[in-house]
Amino acid sequence: MGNCFRIRIKAVSPSHTGVNSKYVSRDGNDLSSSSSKASFTSIPPTPRSEGEILQASNLKSFSFADLRTATRNFRPDSVLGEGGFGSVFKGWIDENTFTATRPGTGIVIAVKRLNQESFQGHREWLAEVNYLGQLYHPNLVKLIGYCLEDEHRLLVYEFMSRGSLENHLFRRGSYFQPLSWNLRMKVALGAAKGLAFLHSAETQVIYRDFKTSNILLDSSYNAKLSDFGLAKDGPTGDKSHVSTWVMGTYGYAAPEYLATGHLTARSDIYSFGVVLLEMFSGRRAVDKNRPAGEHNLVEWAKPYLTNKRKVLRFLDSRLEDQYTQGVALKAANLALQCLSVDPKFRPTMDEVVAALEQLQDSKENTKTNQNDRNPNHHHVHSSTGTRNHRRRGVDEASTRKVASYPRPSANPLYT
Repeated sequence: MGNCFRIRIKAVSPSHTGVNSKYVSRDGNDLSSSSSKASFTSIPPTPRSEGEILQASNLKSFSFADLRTATRNFRPDSVLGEGGFGSVFKGWIDENTFTATRPGTGIVIAVKRLNQESFQGHREWLAEVNYLGQLYHPNLVKLIGYCLEDEHRLLVYEFMSRGSLENHLFRRGSYFQPLSWNLRMKVALGAAKGLAFLHSAETQVIYRDFKTSNILLDSSYNAKLSDFGLAKDGPTGDKSHVSTWVMGTYGYAAPEYLATGHLTARSDIYSFGVVLLEMFSGRRAVDKNRPAGEHNLVEWAKPYLTNKRKVLRFLDSRLEDQYTQGVALKAANLALQCLSVDPKFRPTMDEVVAALEQLQDSKENTKTNQNDRNPNHHHVHSSTGTRNHRRRGVDEASTRKVASYPRPSANPLYT
């Protein structure tokens, strides 16, 4: 699991103003699902005051008492995950009034509660409200609301019933079955679409913390990006980059960003390449428990990716024969391009989306897995909804019971 780093190099606050638009690919086709369209409101220049950010967001303002009731007083057995920001709790609210309801009724939510001792917590809490309060896409997690009351800082999200991609790749147990090749490709494509939306000309947001623990999965294995606490507005005008502190997680950050503090959208693309390696190999980006020479996934994998005869040895053995050699070679080549040392040679996220779509549609990719045909095998559905007039593409609310969700491993962020 990667370690978070915070090295101050230079701090510059960029400014950027977006315009209303639907996100489309270069060929004019909507990259979101047919039933859900991406949208966003104009993002005013930054930095903005706390009041301006909260007033501009289209979010529900919750009282601390409501969220305490919704999570059953933040009971330990309601914890979904823990990290440097604080803990995330499962809760229940009414789908229409958003008031707290009894467990098992209404819609399920995930409530992130800020650790009051977190030095950077309030700034990153505000960044989440700023971005997720205005940017909407089927592959971004939905932020329903927030709580700002006295010393309390909380965020209320839709509940993602299958947890993080990290848990499905690296945890062992009956709940987390190994993802098939086809499901991994589906998750990769969904995450790529979310990142492409952020990088689009109208949005211009650099995610800065793309990793498996920040990719959440719903009941149908649709991927959504979460945790926007480190996101930054992209460069504007004739600027080629944003100069900022080096922040993120070891093993995922682009080498030029580590060396200079110069942040661009290509930095995210390098991180995407690392995540592709993790998905294909079943190995973590950094794993000190591996033998010498295998601690860093990128360094270990590159010789395999460049050799057609060795590339199959790099793939996760649990995938067995679920892919063809041709598709595996193309997938490995895509990862290698994303990991180019020179950022100019990395593809754009639009190009990555197109490549992954071609891989999914390829006639070579014909082998299927039983769990792909029934993606809800061994699991119980859960979905959440928010107000349809406020959000486009909101999932249909469900009142079905949700199976007890195992506590995931601690998020490496801020540890």
